[in-house]
Amino acid sequence: MTSDLLAPLDLAFWNMESDRHPMHLGALGVFGAHSPTAGAHAADLLAARAAAVPGLRLRIRDLWQPLAFGGAARETDPRFDPLDHVRLHAPTDDFHAAAGRLMERPLERGRPPWEAHVLPGADGVSFAVLFKFHHALADGLRALKLAAGVLDPVDPPERAPRAIEPPRGPLPDVRRLPARVPGLVRGVLTDLGRALDIGASLARSTLGMRSCAALTSTPSGTRRVAGVVLDIDDVHRVRKSAGGTVNDVLIAVVAGALRRWLDERGDGSEGVAPRALIPVSRRRPHAAQPQGNRLSGYLIRLPVHESDPLGRLHTVRTAMARNKDAGPDRGAGAVALLADHVPALGHRLGGPLVGQAARLWFDILVTSVPLPGLGLRLGGHELTEVYPLAPLAPGQALAVAISTYRGRVHYGLVADARAVPDLDRLARAVTAELTTLLSACGH
Repeated sequence: MTSDLLAPLDLAFWNMESDRHPMHLGALGVFGAHSPTAGAHAADLLAARAAAVPGLRLRIRDLWQPLAFGGAARETDPRFDPLDHVRLHAPTDDFHAAAGRLMERPLERGRPPWEAHVLPGADGVSFAVLFKFHHALADGLRALKLAAGVLDPVDPPERAPRAIEPPRGPLPDVRRLPARVPGLVRGVLTDLGRALDIGASLARSTLGMRSCAALTSTPSGTRRVAGVVLDIDDVHRVRKSAGGTVNDVLIAVVAGALRRWLDERGDGSEGVAPRALIPVSRRRPHAAQPQGNRLSGYLIRLPVHESDPLGRLHTVRTAMARNKDAGPDRGAGAVALLADHVPALGHRLGGPLVGQAARLWFDILVTSVPLPGLGLRLGGHELTEVYPLAPLAPGQALAVAISTYRGRVHYGLVADARAVPDLDRLARAVTAELTTLLSACGH
């Protein structure tokens, strides 16, 4: 059986997981239903189609060979059964509440680490599917490809993007080690300056602003999920009036929503500027094969303390422009790049400590997940809403993921349920903040 070694960042995600902090990402898709049995039919389709998607057959196996000691690899599971991964649930009148409970549960590590949960709507005219993929198996882009492989064809003969099985190269040959040593030494010396720069930026990022207790928590292992839908045309109106990019506006909306939420719950926003990690894909455009997680990130201070909505947007624009000028390989947000220079055993032993250290690095994750502009269907039923869901790092209470689909922006909010029992209030604040920005721009 051939194996494909996990990339260093994938290995880090695999090893930092705990029962209270599972490292899976998710997507909650809501479909219109033609009949009350549409959910059951969708579950049958997902199970039947999963068998034909090679990437869904991959499990992760720990390795103890020379040069891979302490590492892990993806390999085809010879006992793969789609029925172990696709589950049909009882009807519900709250898809987000059901998704929150399901996001609490870690994926089983002994088999391919993904699940699809079908949630029939109690109204009989809708159903939802919650996809869960371990971050070591898929980043946002690869998760999209895997999910698209079990949805309906787009427009025959054209099909939705299919998952591509990782390349099946051999494990490292110990006989090649002597020849590799000079190159490894040069790489360490070359990257030393980058590591020092990232470390200094990380230290500076912790200075000068009040921490936000509402965004940190004692891990409870519980999850709450909420979703928000905005009109992309409204976002463009703000962008055209105030400048910046669509992403700048969407991040500024998060900052304003946090300000409104903190003030309403009595925590206060004065002096608060939490550090937001904005992941940046380093995957090469048009790459033939997805080679594991290729992520860096930008780190910015969300101007929650700023009272003027346009001032918040200007601050976000300036911070993002500064990050883009520096590039994704430098600055505090690029800490993930250092995973490439940690040996596999180091990830194995240090994974739990790295997870615990995340709260020292950033306070909140704000990530964008790309989606196709075309309409997606399952069993002929149209996908009407799709909420991306990000994992929570240990000690952090909230993560925000954003996707744009068919003219609407979907915010997926994931929180520790005990730390943020009022997540719905924050969701309402997101909607209110865009209204505030539109008014400030004269719309």
